[in-house]
Amino acid sequence: MSTSTATAQNLSFVLEGIHQVKFEDRPIPELKDPHEVLVNVKFTGICGSDVHYWEHGSIGQFVVKDPMVLGHESSGVISKVGSAVTGLKVGDRVAMEPGVPCRRCEPCKAGKYNLCEKMAFAATPPYDGTLAKFYVLPEDFCYKLPDSISLQEGALMEPLGVAVHIVRQASVTPGQSVIVFGAGPVGLLCCAVAKAFGAAKIIAVDIQKARLDSAKKYAATSTFEPAKVSAVDNAERLRKENYLGVGADVVIDASGAEPSVHTGIHVLRPGGTYVQGGMGRSEIMFPIMAACTKELTVKGSFRYGSGDYKLAVDLVASGKVNVKDLITGVVEFYDAEQAFKEVKAGKGIKTLISGIQD
Repeated sequence: MSTSTATAQNLSFVLEGIHQVKFEDRPIPELKDPHEVLVNVKFTGICGSDVHYWEHGSIGQFVVKDPMVLGHESSGVISKVGSAVTGLKVGDRVAMEPGVPCRRCEPCKAGKYNLCEKMAFAATPPYDGTLAKFYVLPEDFCYKLPDSISLQEGALMEPLGVAVHIVRQASVTPGQSVIVFGAGPVGLLCCAVAKAFGAAKIIAVDIQKARLDSAKKYAATSTFEPAKVSAVDNAERLRKENYLGVGADVVIDASGAEPSVHTGIHVLRPGGTYVQGGMGRSEIMFPIMAACTKELTVKGSFRYGSGDYKLAVDLVASGKVNVKDLITGVVEFYDAEQAFKEVKAGKGIKTLISGIQD
């Protein structure tokens, strides 16, 4: 690391190509709108999408063509406010919602701004991410953290926002049985949110025993490790072992794995709800006959929408959801690349990168 970084104004962690990253000093971003704020980023979580861009240089249609700052799960401290900002002041600690919609298209006006075609989302080409000293956001995409929530926890409001959106898509209500496939960070948080919404049974499904152990300690009431048999057979065993009768009320897939999709459809009761939150291959085989004859409600879920981030903060502030236990490592900014390697290797649940220290 060169000594010039000691005087850097806005040191950023930049992806140049597959497995090619560097630290680069960039200009401090300017406020271009009176409603914007400048945030001094303090903590950033590493997400699977960040690792995927680092590993492959693209996700579907989104291809890294120019150097791009990584990161989008962040919290920070307000460093500067625009002239029209009224709800935040310099020094406020905030969780940062990293996708800014156009606010003008039909999805935006219909309250589904997460579906905005012109969404400017951090660390999604061509937009830079939050792994920098400073980042600009509109005031209403920064959520003031109460004193009871640390800045480290604040960085987890992003994956928690994803989980809140998924569970809201599933319309989980008190007393229901909910099965969550995939016990990674989002799957674990879906378990926690389902519990906060009053679900009576929350069953975590994964092929890794260590993840299932974490899920049981965290928020799941029980766990299930699939065998190498058909989806129908796994679904039958899942029903019997968890006393689900004709099936579960809700299935959430946070894995994106085709066998999970199949098992999830087969384990649902007639009239149940299935929500796809995890992204796997762009096309898969789907048990459409079972979905039709059971008249299932099948939904997708993408990022987070109106009210999701606010509810995420409220759930943590009220003690209904604990995100602190998911933080298994915090590394210095200059160790960001090593942290990516460890996340790729499956170490820990959620690793945070601390911001540049003044």
